[in-house]
Amino acid sequence: MWTSNMLPIALNSSAQRDKARLVTRQITWLLVSFVLLVTSNGIFAAEGDATSTAGRSLKSISYSSLGGDRVQIKLTFSGAAPEPVSFTVDNPARIALDLPDTASAIPKKAQDISMGVAQSISAVEVKGRTRVVLNLVELVPYRAHVEGNDLFLTLESGSLGQQKIQGAPVAAAAMAKRGDTTQSISKIDFRRGKDGAGQVLVSVSDPAVNIDVRQQSNRVIIDLPGVTLPDALLQRFDVVDFATPVQTMDVTRLPDKVRVVITATGDFEYLAYQTDKLLTVELRKVSKEAAAALSAEKEYTGQRLTFNFQSIEIRAVLQLIADFTDRNLVASDSVQGTITLRLKNVPWDQSLDIILKTKGLAMRETGNVMLVAPAAELATILQQEQKVAEAAPLKSELIQINYAKASEIAGLLRSESSSVMSARGSIAIDERTNTLIVQDTTDKIEEMRQLVAKLDIPVRQVLIESRIVIANNDFNKELGIRFGGSAVNTTSSGANVATAGNIGASASAAALNAPVGGMNVNLPVASPSGSIALSVLDTKYLLDLELSALQAEGRGEIISSPRVITANQKEATIQQGVEIPYQEASSSGATSVSFKSAVLSLQVTPQITPDDRIILDLTVHKDSVGEIFTVANGSGVPSIDTRQVVTQVLVNNGETVVLGGVYEQQRRTDTTKVPFFGDLPIIGALFRRTGNIDDKEELLIFVTPKILKENLTTK
Repeated sequence: MWTSNMLPIALNSSAQRDKARLVTRQITWLLVSFVLLVTSNGIFAAEGDATSTAGRSLKSISYSSLGGDRVQIKLTFSGAAPEPVSFTVDNPARIALDLPDTASAIPKKAQDISMGVAQSISAVEVKGRTRVVLNLVELVPYRAHVEGNDLFLTLESGSLGQQKIQGAPVAAAAMAKRGDTTQSISKIDFRRGKDGAGQVLVSVSDPAVNIDVRQQSNRVIIDLPGVTLPDALLQRFDVVDFATPVQTMDVTRLPDKVRVVITATGDFEYLAYQTDKLLTVELRKVSKEAAAALSAEKEYTGQRLTFNFQSIEIRAVLQLIADFTDRNLVASDSVQGTITLRLKNVPWDQSLDIILKTKGLAMRETGNVMLVAPAAELATILQQEQKVAEAAPLKSELIQINYAKASEIAGLLRSESSSVMSARGSIAIDERTNTLIVQDTTDKIEEMRQLVAKLDIPVRQVLIESRIVIANNDFNKELGIRFGGSAVNTTSSGANVATAGNIGASASAAALNAPVGGMNVNLPVASPSGSIALSVLDTKYLLDLELSALQAEGRGEIISSPRVITANQKEATIQQGVEIPYQEASSSGATSVSFKSAVLSLQVTPQITPDDRIILDLTVHKDSVGEIFTVANGSGVPSIDTRQVVTQVLVNNGETVVLGGVYEQQRRTDTTKVPFFGDLPIIGALFRRTGNIDDKEELLIFVTPKILKENLTTK
């Protein structure tokens, strides 16, 4: 502002001073009016510009089929169509258009197209801009151009998918300009990081150059297709003296690309990222334990996607991942900057980790909401939350435990790994009422109640029914014979000679005063079921013949069915049997009575899986009394025939499974005969006894587990 001191007038009198003041006021008012006029014109102009952009909205989306399986998408606006900023996603195939200073006035956010390669299209308004996402069957070339209030997006045929993708006119022009310049490597450098990491720096002439980085054993290979290399960089760089994992860097030319091979030593991890025209590959040494932990630390299971962006805003990439995963995203105002990345067929959660690590960001996930902020800012937020929690007042409450033991629940809440109880909290146990007395903050007590509600539930129970079947089939067939004869003859001297060998009582020739001799075959069946006898009697001789036979068949089945109910993951045992007494003598001669057990027992531990199947750890015994053995003191000691199965099986609920079985078959043929005569054909049958035995026995063990539902009583 001007003042009176600035006027080049000599103020010597009062009139002159008044006149000067009047002139000063007039000049001041003129200046103020001019400033207000200029400012108001600027404001009006700014408001007019804002009105022209803020009033623009997307009114409708239409589509039509062109020749050759091409599809044209038409976006109609209320005002002049904006110049879109477009990018593509390879997997899943998508084309995204960002429309600045544009609102969305279409009634439906998503529309189904199902025409050509186009599947559907959606439009979402976020912070004064509208993003249009076109879902495709496969990524194809496209063209975008503006005509007045309309924006046309033309999709080529899917058969042209091998062609290069074209973007909006501005992007296409930029690509054309870059295509005029040959892509090249201008510099290769190496640096040692503060923590001993080795950094390989590759400077390229174009940030859009294709780069492929991969690890093979102890080498990291960088391929740059379609790139030229100065002769001065065609060499081996020895960087051993830098004391990093990197030993050498070999730069070579291949027919269609330039390859940089980084050779490292020891266990290491690498990180590759590109910022504008600078590619950085960082190798960091890790211990063997850390390397093993790193490999097993985190497993990425997200759906795979492909990114290829040049200098895209970090917030746009995060929003794209949030849209892809259908999750809510909150990004701090401090999340700024751009990133160039190329990721091919990488899980989305791993892609997010790479982006966060590259830009020094961190993420905190709560439910379906992801909070992204710089690591230091997020740590500050957590510290503030922790301070608020530490300052919260303590209160005491009772938590009733219904099904579990209060001491076991208290041990879980107190454990350091659970982190449920705060450092100021405490838990006491009332064993009589099975109650927890908890003192902590309100939030922590609520967490404990939620955890107890999930843990203190009725334990599921399982009914295990086992069936032990012993089936036998015995067959015994015997055939025996007895025959003898008696004869009386007169010698030339007139003496009588008797020969006896009859079946009955022993014949005697004593009354005849003659020596006795003869033949007697006595091979009968021990316990015949039938016999037939034949006698031939004459004045001088007597012949007796008896045939005996036995055929015995036996079939039997022994079924034992023990049942037991037990809780999930609790062992149960049921047994039935007999204690067999026997005498046992000591070295001093004293005797005592000992016992041997012959029992039927079932020992089982069930485990119910989340899909309602059952894992059974089983031990099944089926013992019986065997043969009695006589010991030195003349007493008999019984033997025990043991049948046992120890196994683990996975069974469906209510399904019967055969744990195992033993099949025994005994075949035996016994022959008792008179030497020589028993081997004669045909008539040899009169001099031998035969027996055939065929015994079969089979043991089968079945088990059927059933999960008992609540309020179900088993009868």
